[in-house]
Amino acid sequence: MTYTPSNPAYADPTEPALPPSTFKLDLARVAIVVTDPQIDFLGSAGAAYPVFAESIAEQGTVPNLRRLFEAAKRFDLPLIISPHYYYPHDHRWSFQAPGEALMHKLGMFERRDPLSVDGFTGSGADWLPELKDLIDDGRTVVCSPHKIAGPQTNDTLFQLRKTGATQVILAGMAANFCVESHLRDFVEHGLEVVVVRDATAGSKIPEGDAYAAALLNFRWLANALWSTEETIEKLEAAR
Repeated sequence: MTYTPSNPAYADPTEPALPPSTFKLDLARVAIVVTDPQIDFLGSAGAAYPVFAESIAEQGTVPNLRRLFEAAKRFDLPLIISPHYYYPHDHRWSFQAPGEALMHKLGMFERRDPLSVDGFTGSGADWLPELKDLIDDGRTVVCSPHKIAGPQTNDTLFQLRKTGATQVILAGMAANFCVESHLRDFVEHGLEVVVVRDATAGSKIPEGDAYAAALLNFRWLANALWSTEETIEKLEAAR
């Protein structure tokens, strides 16, 4: 099925300069990685939700993530979550870039202690309720937290290697920040990466449309750029 975005601004170019994808899905060596499926990004009470809400609704991010999670279970694929948590000691950093500073200012992903889940349930750091049952099922791998945007500071790449995966289906939040940073690192480590374009979203702020910026870079960097529907169709066909 050919994907047609609801917003024509996000349509693929009719005369692309980049060569078409040659990616071939192999179920024996693929894993699904999802960044930050947490309330602070995706929930209506989340600290950052107001600046992502329009894009989340436009892409259908939450139901599409649910469909990907269900597909991971149905096809018995590794599902790996790369979360974002901040502890009190993280607020003592001596310097921050603007994106980090904003997350700290908003109080995103706050936890009281690395070894305690006191106050975690229902907090902004908790899993989005619509996805929680599929994360807490005893089969999903939950990695240690990444601290800024990429997996260089956590064990996502290690967990991927332990599954034997060399292909990654990547989704989650936020498109131009954690998703793009994970994409770049995975590609640099020699993995093939598919980004699921409507299972992510970006902020819309005075600095610009972050989803549009990410989409441009996805086209350059990812081995393939699929919709959720296309991803499930290709998983079915590869079975």
